[in-house]
Amino acid sequence: MYRFFLKRVLDLVLSIIGFIVLFPIFTIIWGILLFVNEGKPFFLQPRPGKNEKIFSILKFKTMTDKKGPDGKLLPDDLRVTKFGTFLRKTSLDEIPQLLSIIKGDMSLIGPRPLRVRYLPYYTKEEQIRHTVRPGVTGLAQISGRNLLDWDRRLQKDIEYVKNISLGLDLQILFKTALKVLDSKDVALDSESGMPDFDVYRQQKAAENSQPDD
Repeated sequence: MYRFFLKRVLDLVLSIIGFIVLFPIFTIIWGILLFVNEGKPFFLQPRPGKNEKIFSILKFKTMTDKKGPDGKLLPDDLRVTKFGTFLRKTSLDEIPQLLSIIKGDMSLIGPRPLRVRYLPYYTKEEQIRHTVRPGVTGLAQISGRNLLDWDRRLQKDIEYVKNISLGLDLQILFKTALKVLDSKDVALDSESGMPDFDVYRQQKAAENSQPDD
C-alpha cells in the first residue's frame, strides 16, 4: 500500500510544505541567478522518469553558458560560478525539484534521473530503476556516491526498488539531511569524477571483448 499510494501522498505533503517554507529562499536565489546567469536562473534537461517517460528536470542553474573560440561550451569547472558552487555545496540548487514532485514527475526518494542517452546501456535488471518515479535523493546517494562505480551505484538503485518501504524512505531522507548539514557528498545530481555512463559501458564491453593472452 505504501509503494502504490502512501508514498505519493507523503511526497505531495512534504514537497508542498517544503516549497512553502523555502519559498523566500527560492525567490532570493532566483533573483540572484537572474543577474549572475544573464536572465537564465533555471537548468532544464530531459531525463527519463517512471516507465522511461521523458520529463525536464528542473534545478537552479549553477553554470554559465560560456563557450570557447571553437563555439563549444567550456569544461564544467570553468563555467561553474562561485554562487553556483555555494548552491551545489548546500544542495539549494535542488529546491526547484520540489515543483517536479508536486507535478508528479519525481519523488523525494528514488533512483536519480540520469541522461536520456544512457537508456540503451542498462542491463535488463537495471531497467527496474525506471519502474518507479526518480528521486531527489536515493539509496546510492547515502551510500558513498563518490566512491561507487556505475555498477555498484545502479545495484543500489535495484536494491531500493526491490525494498521500497516507509522505513527505508525515512532512513534515506534522514541520512541525506545529515549529509546536507555536514556539506558532505551532497552534489546529488553531479557525476563529477565519473566517466559518462555510456562511455563506461562501452569501455567495459571493449575490455570484455579483448581476447585473453
